[in-house]
Amino acid sequence: MRLTFLGTGTSFGVPVVGCDCPVCTSDDPRDRRTRHGALLSWEDGRRILVDTPPELRLQLVREGIDSIDAVWYTHIHADHLHGIDDLRIFSVRMRRSLPIFVPADARELVEERFSYIFDREVRPEKGTSKPELKLHPVRPYQPQILAGHTVLPLPVPHGRMTPLGFRVGPLGYITDAKLLPERTLRELQGVDVLVLNALWFGNPHPTHFNVEEAVEAARAVGARRTFLTHITHRVSHRELEDGLPPEVRPAWDGLSIEMEDPA
Repeated sequence: MRLTFLGTGTSFGVPVVGCDCPVCTSDDPRDRRTRHGALLSWEDGRRILVDTPPELRLQLVREGIDSIDAVWYTHIHADHLHGIDDLRIFSVRMRRSLPIFVPADARELVEERFSYIFDREVRPEKGTSKPELKLHPVRPYQPQILAGHTVLPLPVPHGRMTPLGFRVGPLGYITDAKLLPERTLRELQGVDVLVLNALWFGNPHPTHFNVEEAVEAARAVGARRTFLTHITHRVSHRELEDGLPPEVRPAWDGLSIEMEDPA
């Protein structure tokens, strides 16, 4: 099983438009962070996409991805959702609907925001196309089957919204969280690799982990390896490497992690 980080930035991305800070002007390619996205893949060729950020097309081209089997949406903030039209190439190529999995409490908002996709009465003009997507509502702690693999939805608080991270085999994946609820923490026990969001050092944020909070959460889970994502321009990759414990590392766009899948 392989996890590829497609994008490791926050909603502004890095570099931030019009910013000349040391991170935004850095020569280190690991400091260039597109909006959040990830890809899970297996040796049988099956792939699950996590979120559709605005840079999705560029991310998929960069990684040479020509097919996906399902999409998991953590939540519907714009930086995680608004690249949804880039899924069009997959439904056109497959000539069938692509299954997408969305938090149940967000279903109506997704259908309303992208009515041209989900309204069955809206058909593309002759010679054109639109994404053909089959929406599956997901509820916390109710396992789902995606691309032949069992995915356990794990809710986490994020202001007024409750994103759904997940566990699949040896991987626990959490983004846009402020803390790990007791049951979510319990369901993450035993993972080999953990992914957590982390904005910056210090200065607690009301809806996201900072680095110190993410490290504390990682210790509570006890994974062998933890990778931080959803990182802002206030901290460089090198600063994170130097300031983190050895079992916690910063991710970067394009990083791939291999795991043994007991299933």
